[in-house]
Amino acid sequence: MNTKDIIAQSTFSMLKGKIDDRILSSLKSMGFEKPTEIQAKILPHLLIGQDVIGTAKTGSGKTLAFLIPVIEKLVKLKFTPKHGVGCIIISPTRELALQTNEVLQKLLSEIDLSHQLITGGEKKCKETISLQKGVNIIVSTPGRLLDHLQNTEFNFKNLKCLILDEADKLLEAGFEKHIMGILNILPEKRQTALFSATMDNKVKNLAGLALKTSPVQISVQDKFQTTVAGLQQGYFICQMEERIPWLNKMLKKCKKLKVMVFFSSCKSVDFHYEFFKSQRKTSIISIHGKLSQSCRKEAYRKFVEAKKGVLFCTDVAARGLDIPSVDWIVQYDPPTDVKEYIHRVGRTARGLNNTGNAVILLRTEEEGFIDFLKTKNVFLDKYNFEKPSSDVLQMLQHLIENNGVMKILARKAYLSFLRCYKKHPMNKFFDINNIDLEAAAKAFGFLHRPHVDFLNIKKKRKHQENSNL
Repeated sequence: MNTKDIIAQSTFSMLKGKIDDRILSSLKSMGFEKPTEIQAKILPHLLIGQDVIGTAKTGSGKTLAFLIPVIEKLVKLKFTPKHGVGCIIISPTRELALQTNEVLQKLLSEIDLSHQLITGGEKKCKETISLQKGVNIIVSTPGRLLDHLQNTEFNFKNLKCLILDEADKLLEAGFEKHIMGILNILPEKRQTALFSATMDNKVKNLAGLALKTSPVQISVQDKFQTTVAGLQQGYFICQMEERIPWLNKMLKKCKKLKVMVFFSSCKSVDFHYEFFKSQRKTSIISIHGKLSQSCRKEAYRKFVEAKKGVLFCTDVAARGLDIPSVDWIVQYDPPTDVKEYIHRVGRTARGLNNTGNAVILLRTEEEGFIDFLKTKNVFLDKYNFEKPSSDVLQMLQHLIENNGVMKILARKAYLSFLRCYKKHPMNKFFDINNIDLEAAAKAFGFLHRPHVDFLNIKKKRKHQENSNL
């Protein structure tokens, strides 16, 4: 029997006698009967205390892969508040930290281990009081954790486990200095696990610094397919002035489904949210990095619990979030790189045997991006949709002409859209120089293009290139 067959026949009940019965009971009540591939491969190593590097695509079940052994270890060691922190889990975003904490809370439903979510945007004094009382498991974002390690007196000398979740995203988000600061403060004698969707040189360097022993390296990446098998993904050539009508028709067709729509900026999310929430009867929710933490939490919870509806979002919702039963991913604006594309579409077709759909809108000049994706083992079909009615665009134009607030939102969204294009990392495909600014303005409901000083873009770029020599 080969490894895949063994994994296919594995169940969590087979761990009886190897982990605490209360953990098994919680897993059963949460509806988990069979481990995913990453869980089946990593659990044996983490349960015996080895350091691990786990590489797996988004949606593979990494959260349970590290939470189960963490809880088991602290239960065996009989941790109580007086022992202080036994495990720290570091996440790149508040949303992912919140989600991890919620899964942890369910796993601990029958177990008396204390835990604390620590993220920016919350009142620090409450976290300080909790830490000083004695917290066994911390789930945190890097900045706030480092702040507490440097400025709050609490007991972390008994730390047994450190988990770095979504390590590639931690580095991409600019948390390298924070992570290094955290590693310099924490006890070196500990078990460490690092999880990442991708493994580049930066992640390898971080692993070399964080993991003190020779780590076990586990990868469940498909060599021939970067995205999950149950994902049906494609692209649609949609010119700028047809984007709003297309999205309106798409949301109308998907009124009984669950849809995520990705935009390039917070201002674009705000603008489209304000317009479409008045046009569509379907529930529309928005989430982006400039909303308050309480608003982001509420939006996330609301969409998780929804059976149908739409989430307008930036890439703050692209990584790690386990939102059940998402039917469609719409990439209204392009991702910054291939990894971000993969993480966006990874919000659907999650778990075993699940399916989902994804579409990215491109202009004719951007179609080369599809061939580039092929070189990264991401294959998209070309979709054909019926030409949508322009009625909704005329409605938006009328609204902007007569509503000062919407006009301001539209202008901010238009400018931020152009700025994102101007600084796009893949300007070979997404080039501000070949955008029709008049057509782009129409996409935001303007009859006449707002003044933007983009006339010397090419010259400015050449000047910047020369100044960098």
